[in-house]
Amino acid sequence: MNQVQILTSPSCNYCHAAKDLLAREGISYQEVDVVKNRQKAQQLLAQSGQRTVPQIFINKKPIGGFTELSKLLSSSEFELSQTQPLI
Repeated sequence: MNQVQILTSPSCNYCHAAKDLLAREGISYQEVDVVKNRQKAQQLLAQSGQRTVPQIFINKKPIGGFTELSKLLSSSEFELSQTQPLI
């Protein structure tokens, strides 16, 4: 099973879109709100090398933001991901 984390901000439209996309695909995720959990957010931002949200991590590997998530989920490889690791 893939572990998905998403780093978000309450006012971020792309964050809402990424969460909606994950929900539509039936993918559970752990949300880390940058406002409520600054320490964890700083750790994840350092890990991703980015300074923007959303940042999505699959199995603790940064994959990018909403655009990258959307591309990954629409790829033909995604069909296998329900039982196999995404990355």
